[in-house]
Amino acid sequence: MKRIPRALRVPIVALALAALPVGANAQQVIKLTAIDGYPPRALWTKLFISYYIPEVDKRLAASGKYKIEWQQAWGGQIVKPRGVLDGIKNKLGDIGIVTTVFHASKLPLNNLPYYTPFSSRNPKIVSRIIDELMEKYPAFQKQFDAQNQVALTNFSSIDNYGVFTKEPAPNVSDLKGRKLLAAGPNALYMKAVGAVTVLGSLTSYYNDMKSGVADGCVIWPEATITFKLVEVAPYYMETDFGTGVNKSVTVNKEVWASLPPDVQKVLKEVAVDYRDTVAQAAIDLSDVSIKKFKAAGGKIHSLTEAQKKEWADSMPNIAMNLAEDVEKNDGYPAKQILSAYMSALRAAGQKPIRNWDQK
Repeated sequence: MKRIPRALRVPIVALALAALPVGANAQQVIKLTAIDGYPPRALWTKLFISYYIPEVDKRLAASGKYKIEWQQAWGGQIVKPRGVLDGIKNKLGDIGIVTTVFHASKLPLNNLPYYTPFSSRNPKIVSRIIDELMEKYPAFQKQFDAQNQVALTNFSSIDNYGVFTKEPAPNVSDLKGRKLLAAGPNALYMKAVGAVTVLGSLTSYYNDMKSGVADGCVIWPEATITFKLVEVAPYYMETDFGTGVNKSVTVNKEVWASLPPDVQKVLKEVAVDYRDTVAQAAIDLSDVSIKKFKAAGGKIHSLTEAQKKEWADSMPNIAMNLAEDVEKNDGYPAKQILSAYMSALRAAGQKPIRNWDQK
């Protein structure tokens, strides 16, 4: 057999490689649009940008098989704060941060922690428990099925809800008749003490209080600094309502189904790590925010344990009422989930002032 001259071997090998199917080992580029109605300065949005996206990119880069080309749309570029659920449902965005507290009727199971005030100030524990319940009870995902999306994680960005007012309120009775902004279920806390609640969202609270639409708001300390609410509501009644799972990272169902399993795995795993990252940041910023609040001229009045218990006991059992309504209207095992949630809190060392799973 005639041998190929050495000088010709490299070019022939190059030609052979060039003849291989184009893209056989090429990196697949996937385009995803991430959305939230809140601006980048919001804690959870900031960490989605600085932690979630880079961490997903890093883990995908390890295999070199996939790369995500991100388009980011925050602060109302595509949707407003209350519009993320419908935005992802209708594919205005592929992945995003849904503020679940705005959708108590559509996502009632996610809102259960909001119906159990005075139970826990630890967003890390509460977030983990709700994710564990989502894994155990398919009803959680069924809620999102109806919204054409897949939930990757549920989390809290809040350390401790309290009442912030424009004028002093040294006593609980001073809240009677005052117009207070609230996101949704936490309006029920205020009804028990005679306050008038006005539904709103964090991005509008400053102007609403400054313009006289409201006399105060139910919010957490970090938000008063990040969104400068201390300038218009410098009086803080520390009620220890605690935290609630207020966010979910979700993906449009058709988009999710189109993604390679390796990409799905990374998006899910990083979402859980992002959940804990946000919760830990909320915890870390709690004391810092209180110091900044005081430095800005804010005044704090803390309720006694007896006052907190009196407030909790004066309320109807809003958690049990919700669970019964959900079972009747949606068929989800809400009472069983409520019991599992409260039991998990107690097992984790939390000490609810009221056992909302007991009538």
